[in-house]
Order: sequence, then structure tokens, then C-alpha cells
Amino acid sequence: MRYYLIAGEASGDLHGSNLIKGLKAEDPQAELRCWGGDLMQEGGATLVRHYREGAVMGLTDVLSKAGKLLSNLSFCKKDILAWKPDVVILIDYPGFNMKIAKFCHSHSIRVFYYIAPKTWASRSGRNRKLKALVDRLFIVFPFEVPYFKSKGIDFRYCGNPLIDAVEQHRFKPVDGLDGGYIAVLAGSRKGEISRMMPVCMEMADRLGRKVIIAGAPSRRQDDYQPYIGERGNVSVVFGRTYDILRYADAAVINSGTASLEAALIGTPQVVCWSTSKLTYFVGRYILRVLDHIKYISLGNLCIDKLAFRELIQDEFNSDELCREVTRLCEDEACRAQMQQDYRLIRESLGGSGASRAVAREMIAAVKELRR
Repeated sequence: MRYYLIAGEASGDLHGSNLIKGLKAEDPQAELRCWGGDLMQEGGATLVRHYREGAVMGLTDVLSKAGKLLSNLSFCKKDILAWKPDVVILIDYPGFNMKIAKFCHSHSIRVFYYIAPKTWASRSGRNRKLKALVDRLFIVFPFEVPYFKSKGIDFRYCGNPLIDAVEQHRFKPVDGLDGGYIAVLAGSRKGEISRMMPVCMEMADRLGRKVIIAGAPSRRQDDYQPYIGERGNVSVVFGRTYDILRYADAAVINSGTASLEAALIGTPQVVCWSTSKLTYFVGRYILRVLDHIKYISLGNLCIDKLAFRELIQDEFNSDELCREVTRLCEDEACRAQMQQDYRLIRESLGGSGASRAVAREMIAAVKELRR
């Protein structure tokens, strides 16, 4: 069968690459075409466009890149029609992918959505579109099960693919380092980096610890260097995120997939996040309305408990960050409790083999829909 996959960020590229491996294992004759990144291409799919061409964050970025985004959308639609896939598989990235779902539905092309839009946190109106436009929804978090069930949306839950990604990785110390440093994962978007790096550099100065920044796949040294300056205790390493996390004494992480990866790897962490005052105000209002959303981190949401601290907005400052990082490095009771909570997070996500299980479900669903 012919599978057309669309991912728009680094995390989607990771999940997409593992799904591609699962599809090839379950369907040896599979033909795969994708919008994604290096990992999906290495997995065996023909790469049409790299996700870095469409990465945006915030209203200003969207407006400045509107022409490029519309061009990408138009080209993607034409490419799908020309290639004639058996199914289009959308991976997260809802701003772009929901438009593709509508297009595919209008042309009677089967649509699966993998890594569901986080409608449980915001934009719940998308649930109506998911129900109307998507043939199958594939979710990856246990707390999403009761939510989507209550919305009457047809979904499948086969566990979380990050477990596979972590288990399959062969860990190796970075440049001979087996500890003694703080890892910083500042996010993959320029806006995230611009908000994370100044505070993290203040931390590096005050603690005097070595800091290794895990460079995002879509970024370059130039994106970090203006913040690093002449500091000799700070370096950027690309392509080694899991290794950096594994051997770090602690990690400072921008909220997202990376915080869940750190939990599965076992790295003591603190999640940090800030945004513009307007965006924060709107977000706080949304979270007050959605009173079931207590945390911003996926790991904490999985067990409905604060397994690790979240420094949000004004609380994300060098004083609080230095105190928390010191605690993570020196307080053995804190570290032990966090490891217990990490085990709960892992158990909540199910066992290994999620990517291949999803692939089997997708292949079966295509055959069912054909009938």
C-alpha cells in the first residue's frame, strides 16, 4: 500500500520514523512518501519537504511566513492528488494538518491522525472536525482515552512510541563525559530559545557548572551563540539529545516531548516555560475553564501528579532555577522520589512495541475501510 505521512516538528519526525519502521515491518511492499525530517527519510520514506521549512511559533511568525505556509499547503494538496496514496497519515502539527484533513476528506482520500491534537487543553472545537474529517484517530497518552471517548470520536490507543525510541537507543557518553554537567533543552523554535537561553545562561554563571545544550535538529550553532557569548563552561552538541540527557546530573527543559523523554531516560528535571504576557493571560484563562488540566508537562499529566517542578512565566527566573537545579543535583531524597514517579509514568504509557502496534491497526483499518 501507499502511505503519505505529514509531520511538522522534530517530535513528529521521531514518531513518524518509528511508525515508518512499523509499517515496513507489517507491510513489506509499503511505499512511503512524507513531509518530515531526516529521521523519517532515514527510515525509508521519500522526503518531499523538510519540516524546518514550515516551523512557526506565535502570531508574528505566522504572519511573516504566511506566503510560504500557503505555498506549502497548496503544493502538499497537489502532491497528494498526484501520488494517489491509499491513506494520508497526519502526525500532530494541527495548524497545517487539519487543513489537509479537510482537503483529503473532500476528495474521498482516507485520513488517519496520529498523535492527536491536544483538544483537551485548547481549541476543543477541533473535536467536531476530527469526528467529521478523520477516519481513525490514534492517541498516545492514557489520559486522552476517557476524554476522546466522552467526545464520541473513534480512536485507537496502542501505547506511546517514545518507549520504543528510548529502548532502541544505544547510549554513549558525550565526548567522554559521564556526568558533572547540566543539560539544557531550550526547545526547537527560535521564540522558545530566545526566552529560555538568557535565564539558563544566568544559571550557568551563578552555579559555575558545566552546561551542555542539546541543539535542536532544526537549529544551528548561530541560534545559540549570541546567548552563550564567551562562556567557557557552556557548549552546544547536536544529534546527541538522548545521550546528553542520560549522563546529565540534571536537566532544564522547555515543556514538550523532551520532558517525557527525560522521564523515560531517568534524568532529574525541571520544566521551564514562558511566553508573552498576552499569550500567558489567554492560556491562564483557558486552563481555568478546563479545570481538568493541572499541569503543562506530559509526564505530570500522565500520573496526575507533580513528579517534577514546572517553573512557569514569572516563576521562571534565575533565582528559582538555580535553587531547583541545586536541589535536583544534591537532594538524594528528591532524586529518589522522582525516580519512583518516573516508574509510574512509564507504567502509564504501556509497554514497548507501540509503533508497530499502531502500524498493524492502520493497515487493518485501511482494509476495513476499503470493504
